[in-house]
Amino acid sequence: MSDAYDYFLSHAIEATRKARSLPRGRIRDKQRTVARVYHLLAREAAFGPNIQHLNDYRAARSGEKRL
Repeated sequence: MSDAYDYFLSHAIEATRKARSLPRGRIRDKQRTVARVYHLLAREAAFGPNIQHLNDYRAARSGEKRL
């Protein structure tokens, strides 16, 4: 990961766009939650070293894949 902030932010934007394209319902709400998690991770990554966020990223990706 070259820059964790940019990486998380791009995933947050992608997840938000995906949520907007889904019909209203439970899956859309879950996708919006995933987008919020990525956004919070991006905000946190802006203040800390990049290497510490690898486990957070892996956990968020596994949660998104389970959707």
